Amino acid sequence: MVFDKSKLEKSVIKNFKGGKKDFTANIYEDAENKMLLGKLEPGASIGLHKHETDSEIIYIIKGDGTVCYDGENIPVCASQFHYCPKGHSHSLINTGNEFLEFFAVVTK
Repeated sequence: MVFDKSKLEKSVIKNFKGGKKDFTANIYEDAENKMLLGKLEPGASIGLHKHETDSEIIYIIKGDGTVCYDGENIPVCASQFHYCPKGHSHSLINTGNEFLEFFAVVTK
């Protein structure tokens, strides 16, 4: 399968998982997986949440941020990956001055 970002549904979600500000994403989802291109404006975040039944991989495309992973704050920047396996918790915060852009895959 090949996906074109312009053909994926664009969503703007306010305070996603209890986070701050807007989370914008182009999302593809089927019964087994979710893939998305996401953006967080400066100061925006995805709230802390636990992956009970799935895992998530996040690749930072552009910008600077912080991942709170199992209670530890870890700086992230462009060309880095973050992995949150099943049973663990995390959040993503844009701590930079530009949009934080990322690609994420959630697998069941």
